[in-house]
Amino acid sequence: MELLFTDDAYLKDCQARVLSADGDGIRLDRTIFYPRGGGQPGDTGHLILEDGSEIAIIDTIKGADHQDVVHVLAEGCQLPVLGTTVKVVLDWERRYKHMRMHTTMHILCSLIEGDVTGGSVGAEKSRLDFNLPDFQGDKLEITERLNRVIAEDHKVVTRWISEEELEAQPELVRTMSVQPPRGAGKVRLLHIEDVDLQPCGGTHVDSTGEIGPMIIAKIENKGKQNRRFNIRFAEQA
Repeated sequence: MELLFTDDAYLKDCQARVLSADGDGIRLDRTIFYPRGGGQPGDTGHLILEDGSEIAIIDTIKGADHQDVVHVLAEGCQLPVLGTTVKVVLDWERRYKHMRMHTTMHILCSLIEGDVTGGSVGAEKSRLDFNLPDFQGDKLEITERLNRVIAEDHKVVTRWISEEELEAQPELVRTMSVQPPRGAGKVRLLHIEDVDLQPCGGTHVDSTGEIGPMIIAKIENKGKQNRRFNIRFAEQA
């Protein structure tokens, strides 16, 4: 399966051929839908069949391997005929919020000196957890620093390194509980120029200026060492 979102997160639709369709979902020869993983939700949207009818996609998940993506159907939807061509249409508004949020979380990683213990990307709010037993920071001060980096409009790019190169640079991995997927021979890096560099397979904006103002809504103590940073769009606060 060709994962088009890996190289272009801005694709809103594409043509694809149906490889399989059953109660578990639909597999296509190519897709723009990101499958749930790495703290980012699976994409939603719909498929348009050749006769103009639509199939609602309520989730996207990973299948047997990193190249296998399953499009989960809404209950009661008809299954497409194998081999037919469908138009794949993304719920772009939701995806774009995920892109803005996910890039924001990488910026926050660059501002907080602590290992990441967990995180979740959302269209309305997100969270990022750090191992910070002695943290005394202020949410307003961190919000100001976060928005300063966003406004500087840093370029955001991806590149690939070999698994051997990643093993030689363990400092690139900030997450304690989740390791980058291995087995494909290469690992995708997200680079916010002059800000952050770490493995990530998610979807992101092309520049930090696209994100817009954000706020750290709350910093919570979640255990003796864990601190949870809750992130929201300023426009929705």
